[in-house]
Amino acid sequence: MKRFSSFSAALIGLVFAGHVFAQLATPTNPTTLKPASEFDRIENKQDRAAALFIEAGKVINSPRCQNCHPGGERPTQTDAMNPHQPWVIRGADGFGAPGMRCATCHQAANFESSGVPGHPKWHLAPASMAWQGKSLALICEQIKDKSRNDNMDLAALVKHMSEDTLVGWAWKPGANRTPAPGTQVQFGALIRAWAEAGAYCPKS
Repeated sequence: MKRFSSFSAALIGLVFAGHVFAQLATPTNPTTLKPASEFDRIENKQDRAAALFIEAGKVINSPRCQNCHPGGERPTQTDAMNPHQPWVIRGADGFGAPGMRCATCHQAANFESSGVPGHPKWHLAPASMAWQGKSLALICEQIKDKSRNDNMDLAALVKHMSEDTLVGWAWKPGANRTPAPGTQVQFGALIRAWAEAGAYCPKS
C-alpha cells in the first residue's frame, strides 16, 4: 500500500508538472481587442479614427511588434524586450549583417525545441519604421507616411496589417512568448475602420 501511494504521488506530480509546462508553453494574452463596430457610436470622424488607432495600438505596442521595430540597429526579444542575444544588427536591408543574417538562426517556421521563432521572411522593420520609445501619435503619423512606410498608401497599409503573414506571426509566436492581443482579423478590422474614418491620429 505504501509503495502504491508513493507511485500515485509521483504520478500526480508528473501530471501537475506537465500541466504547468503546457501552460508555460502555450501562454494566452489577457488583453483583448474591442471590435471595430464598437466605435461606430463616436459620431465625430476624427475622434473615432483616433479611438480606433488607440485600440489597434494595443497590438502595435505589444512586445511581438515592438521587438521587430526597435529604436536602434539591434532588435530586442522576449516579452521583456531585452537586447537580442547573440548580438546582431539590422544590416543594410533589415535581414542582418553579412555573416550574421537573420536566416542563419531563424528558419521558415518556429523551432519549438529551441524556442527560436521563425518565418520565411524573418527580418527587422526598416529604420524609418522604428517604434520603440515613441507615442502612438508619432507612430500613427509614421505608418501612414509613404516616404517612410515603403511607399504604401492606406489601402496597401490595411492589406499589410490584415493579411501579411509576418505580421500574423505575432499571434502565433510559439515557445513561451505572449501572443499579440486579439487576432489579426480583429486588428486588421480596426486599421481598416481607422483608414475609412480618415486615418486621423491620436493627439498624444
